[in-house]
Formats: sequence, structure tokens, C-alpha cells
Amino acid sequence: MIASRRALLTGLAALPLAAAPRFVRAQDLAARAEAALDAAFAGGPPAMAAAVVNRDGVVWSSVRGVRRAGGEEPASLDQLWHLGSNGKAMTAMLYGRLVEQGRAEWGATLPALYPDLTVDPALAAVTIDDLLCHRSGIMDRDLFSREVLVAGHQDQRPTREQRTDFARTALGKSPTGARGTFAYGNGNFVLAGAAIERLTDRPWEDVIQSDLFAPAGMTSVGHGAPQGDNPWGHRLMGEQLAAVDPSRGADNPAFMGPAGRMHMTVADYARFLQLHLTQGGGVVQPATMQHLLTPPEGPPPAYAYGWGVQGPTLSHEGSNTMWHAMALVAPERGLAVLSVANERTKGGPANQSLARALTGLFAPA
Repeated sequence: MIASRRALLTGLAALPLAAAPRFVRAQDLAARAEAALDAAFAGGPPAMAAAVVNRDGVVWSSVRGVRRAGGEEPASLDQLWHLGSNGKAMTAMLYGRLVEQGRAEWGATLPALYPDLTVDPALAAVTIDDLLCHRSGIMDRDLFSREVLVAGHQDQRPTREQRTDFARTALGKSPTGARGTFAYGNGNFVLAGAAIERLTDRPWEDVIQSDLFAPAGMTSVGHGAPQGDNPWGHRLMGEQLAAVDPSRGADNPAFMGPAGRMHMTVADYARFLQLHLTQGGGVVQPATMQHLLTPPEGPPPAYAYGWGVQGPTLSHEGSNTMWHAMALVAPERGLAVLSVANERTKGGPANQSLARALTGLFAPA
């Protein structure tokens, strides 16, 4: 399932930024970036792709590898890559768009968000912000048993009905965590998706397409494991990587979409990251962006609406265990770096090392 773990919270401020001179010719910089990708890809996943983004758009991107381990079909930048939990920031931004439209409110409590469901008294003061910052006290260990996941894969009902059932279960029991204490949980964002469906009377998948992706010009977004002529995810089976057929349980159950079940091209993910460099880029209001990037008060770690926050820098990793994605964003520097791979065990470290190398190249001290 989507990894139940803390997002990477070491942002750009902690990275070595003196790897390149301040002034480097563009062609030399691109050559160094290609070399960094070669180094990260060596001995790594079947395929990986990366991009560097500034306020004007993508300034460098490249790809290595094949769609499936042992195959010969090359991966490409315009194919679809799974982002895992890096989609959480998109669900949070969608809620921000609804606030701008007057259809939602920051600070809304669970009873207000779910008037049709019974909310346990211990959850009555929990807010949408608590959900989107993983401080609700609702714990994944109480919600995602093997039986729940198997049933979710077999459930053929509309995802909106499935999320209502999930919300009914989650809200009907006392939390085992403490409100205000950070505990990374996919259930928080599934609940946020169910709240969005109540506010709009439409499936979350439709709302995020019409109210976020379309205005942002993100035309390739889909849900679940990419189908067709695209890379496949992989699992490590002993010492060998095995490609996972996208039609057979290659992702989390559909009801978990708001927690991170999206795929898209590198260019479209870059468009999303670019919004963070341009105060919303005209798609989201600057005040909303400020809200989305501000962690709530409370004990560490600092996490805000789909992002680990360290000072002025943002970071997040995502994986459904068969893919891995990483993004580092420095709004004040006007720089974002993304790296994606179609396998997690080797792809995760490869993405991390490449993101750091690219940051050192394109944002030198």
C-alpha cells in the first residue's frame, strides 16, 4: 500500500549546494545534469526520469532505462509515471481552491464536513487542517487491515460510495492517536477526499480534474497504475526485479485515490511544482499558497498540506511500493527538482541522490 511513513523532511536547506560554480554555461550545466542522472541510474531501477523547474518552466529533463525489467522498450518523458503519496499535496491544493470559491472553509470540523455521518465525540474538534497536516489522531493501523485492502480491490462500487463507507468506519470510532501530534496517515487524505465529495456533490476524481488539473494545464493525469504503452511498476522478488502487470493489483484500492494514486507525465508534474514557485501561477491565489505551505503549530516534524517543511524549503517522497517519486521545492529560490522511478527499493535511493545532485548543480550556494 502507499507507504505509511513520515515523508522526507530534510529539505533543500540541508543539501550540499556548492557542487557547481555560480556561473556555468547552459550546455555545461545540462551535461553535468546528464552525468548525474547516469550516476544515479547505474545499478538502480529499470527506468527513471527527472526534471529541474524554475519559475518559467522546465529548464532540464531527461530519462533513462526501459519500461519493463529485462525488456528493450525505452521509457520516455512523455509516458506516465506514478507519484504515490506526492499526490497528497494535490488533494490539499484542491481543497484550497474550494475555499477560494466559497464552497469550503479552513478550520471546518469533522461534524461540519460530514453532516450525514456519526462522528465520535473524541473527534468532534478535529478539523480539515488536522487531516491535511496528519495531526488528527486518526491512525492508519486502525483502518487498513489486509482484509480492508483486499475488499477494496474487489469492490466494484463507485469510489464515492467506498469512501463514504471508509469515512463511516473511521469517524465512528475513538482515535488511538492524539490530536495535534504528527502521525503520517493515508486515512487522513481519504477522509479529506470524502469531505470534498460532500462539499461538491461530485466524485473526488472529477472535482480534482475540473477544479485543479484543467486550470493548471495538466492534461495527462490518470488514476491507478499506468496502462498501455507506459512503464510498469516493479517488485523485488529475491534478487530479481519483477514487473507488475498494471491490470492486476498494481496499485492501492481505488478508494485511496486522494492519498496518492495518480500518474502523469514528467511535464505535468513539473507544472504542478511550478505553481509553488509562482505564488500559485494564477491558478491558486497567493494567500492560499501561503496557507498550504505553513505548518501548524505543534511538536515537530513540520508538515503542511502534503509537504515536509524545513524553513523555506519543501520535500516529499511517494511510493505505492512499486514506484517511487521525489520532489524538492525551494519557492524563494524559484527552483524545484523532481525524480521518478518505476521501482522503489533501488529507485528510492537513486531518486534521492539525483535530487540532491541536481539541486547542487542548479541552485549553487
